[in-house]
Amino acid sequence: MMVSRRRRDAGFSLIELAIGLVIVATLLSSLLVPLVTQLDQKRTAETQRLLEQAREALIGFAAANNRLPCPATDAPGATGNESFAAGGSATTGACLAATGPLPGVTLGLSPLDAQGFYVDAFASDRNRIRYAVSGQMVNGVTNPFTRINGMKNATMTAIAASSSLLFVCSATPAASNCGTATALANGTAIAVVFSPGKNAILNAPSADELENTDTDNVFVSRPYSDRTGGASTVFDDQMLWLSPAPLFSRLLSAGALP
Repeated sequence: MMVSRRRRDAGFSLIELAIGLVIVATLLSSLLVPLVTQLDQKRTAETQRLLEQAREALIGFAAANNRLPCPATDAPGATGNESFAAGGSATTGACLAATGPLPGVTLGLSPLDAQGFYVDAFASDRNRIRYAVSGQMVNGVTNPFTRINGMKNATMTAIAASSSLLFVCSATPAASNCGTATALANGTAIAVVFSPGKNAILNAPSADELENTDTDNVFVSRPYSDRTGGASTVFDDQMLWLSPAPLFSRLLSAGALP
């Protein structure tokens, strides 16, 4: 009897073990959440750097080629090269689509994924950085931004005065402009580059995020919002846009304008 009692006293009951496991799991989960948050913050900051690099690459390309590139395409088997419409070329500037993946190969960017696409820091195949360029006619010049010397022929004055290029809004509008939403670029953006963010991995975009992947000339840029307010409120796209002034400045320095 004495031996049996000592064995029971020296060990743990199943209940005690279960309580211990619960405590350990709670401690681990409390540590894991901040680590995941820190990792997401790091990836968000790195994505911002990648977007800035992409914008700089677009300006550099324009300075060297007297035009901006067309977007790439999502078609099966496609790579990160710009895609012209059938019969289109740098001479006509006719793009296959006004919005698509950033043409990382054409821009000479790195790092690229196995298919040649420039991806954000979340790095899934859904996280290709996107790009849109205005195809709006300016001063009688069609495709002024993607055809050689198109901006020169349209003139800086006419481009700077245009208010029908790309719109960047604080929320999804009800029309083909910002409507009642705050206009961050009121038809004055020549191009935008953006990351679809972490939730692209889940393929669960909200209405504001869907606005960035349709085929119109309106985009949404607003502060980050998680799912605590419901799936429809989530927003983790990151966006930069290219206005006339910085682009003209570089083209003037390169002798591509006026």
